This record gives sequence, C-alpha cells and structure tokens, in this order.
Amino acid sequence: MAAAGSGVARRVEELGDLAQAHIQQLSEAAGEDDHFLIRASAALEKLKLLCGEEKKCSNPSNLLELYTQAILDMTYFEENKLVDEDFPEDSSQKVKELITFLSEPEILVKENNTYPNHCDLLGDELLECLSWRRGALLYMYCHSLTKRREWLTRKSALLKEYLVDGISYLLQMLNYRCPTQLDEGVSFQDLDTAKLLSEGIFSDIHLLAMMYSGEMCYWGLKHCADQPENQGVDTGVTGASYTTHREPLDFREVGEKILNKYVFVCEGPLKEQEWNTANAKQILNFFQHRANS
Repeated sequence: MAAAGSGVARRVEELGDLAQAHIQQLSEAAGEDDHFLIRASAALEKLKLLCGEEKKCSNPSNLLELYTQAILDMTYFEENKLVDEDFPEDSSQKVKELITFLSEPEILVKENNTYPNHCDLLGDELLECLSWRRGALLYMYCHSLTKRREWLTRKSALLKEYLVDGISYLLQMLNYRCPTQLDEGVSFQDLDTAKLLSEGIFSDIHLLAMMYSGEMCYWGLKHCADQPENQGVDTGVTGASYTTHREPLDFREVGEKILNKYVFVCEGPLKEQEWNTANAKQILNFFQHRANS
C-alpha cells in the first residue's frame, strides 16, 4: 500500500508541476488575476508541499483530490473563455486539450490497482464532476458546431465523433452511483425525493446531463444519420465501475430512453419546480417521426 501511495504521489507531483506551468501561462496571457486560476494555483502549491513530505506517508486520495480540484478550476477558466468567444473556428485542439486535462485524474485512478473500486480513491462526486465537465464541454462545442452549415457539410463525421464521446461521458456521469433501492428498510419523509433517488437523480446536474444527452442524440440523428456505424458508447456502466466494451450508439434509442425518463421525472416528482419539458417533447416527436418514416 505504501509503495502504491508513493507511486501515485510521484505521478501527481509531475502532473501538478505541468498544470502549474500551464496556469502561469494562462495568467500571463489574461493579464489579470482570475479567481479560478488563483484557486487552482493555491491547490497545486498545497499539493507540492504534501508531495515534498515523506511520499510513502502521503495519502493518495488527498493528493489526487487536490490535483483534481485544481484541474477543474483551471479548465473552467479556459472553458468560459471558449464559450464567451462562441468556440472560434480553431477550437478543436483546445477542446481536446481540456478533455485530456480532465481525464488525467480518472486515468490515475484506473492505473492504481491498490483501489479496485475507483470511488475509494477519488469519490463519487469528483468522478461524476469530471465526467460531467467533459460531457458538458462537448455539448457546448457541438451546439456551436451545429450552427455552422458549411462546417457540417464537410465534417459531419467529426461531429458524430464529438457527439458519441460527449454522450458517453454524460451517461458515465449518470451511472456512477446506483439508484437507491426503495424497500421496507429505507424510510423517506418526502416521497418525491424517494422517487428521484430511486431513478438515480441525485442533483439538478443529473437532470441537465439527461437533457444534454438527449439533445446530442437529436443532433446526431439530424446531422450524422448518413455516417457509418463505426463508433460506440460505453453501455456497461453501473455504479462506480464501467466496462471498456463499446457498442454502436443508436442515437434514437438512447435519446428516447433518456428523454422519456427526463420528462417523467420533471412532470412527476419535480412537477412543482416547473422544469421545462417542451424541448424534450419536441425531440421525442422527432425521434418518433424518424422511427415511422
């Protein structure tokens, strides 16, 4: 266990140094202090201090959590810049770079065999957040791309790749935690809350992930229907463990399933909160029309 912890500490320290250098470049380019960059830099400085101590005594979970929080803040700064600029034409490389940064903590978790359950090392919430941020980034990027007619006519295959990856991240996020099993041994004062937990809905972000997934399936069916079925999505996602098995992604099937659930939840347990289901229903009608044509 100590050797494994030391290995994680060394790798996290290396990645932390690279991230700190990147933050320095971003700060200099911005020309002003930014809250998220300052917070990310502070987390990495704390990480550096902890890694400087006896590595075999370092807690891998604490080190990885600090690194992950720094990456989330650093990439959030860059994502906001891309969104403010409506993803310039040359954004693809930057998007890939951000996805790589946001994937590093998860890669480290997978490589550390001492913790067979990934959540034991990083925790459900951070793992969910990493998947959400990657999926949401690709959602925003694809949303921008779907408004560029000329680009779509030339690169619909690339759009499909982005969509499949984005949907995969969002479905992964939705399935890290297993739905709460309602039985006689579990009591809830609020029946609506119990229904949400039994559906695997633990926050507003889970609802947004469902809607985003459905919209991306709609874009896929609308703009990429003629592309060959050579891509897939992780379908074995359950709880905190997921398989590397990938099956072809049926945009209509996946979209219908997740948007029907979204509408059911919004018009059922969350009816009083007035979540908008109009767009979801329009997309479901589109799916139905495609199925009948």
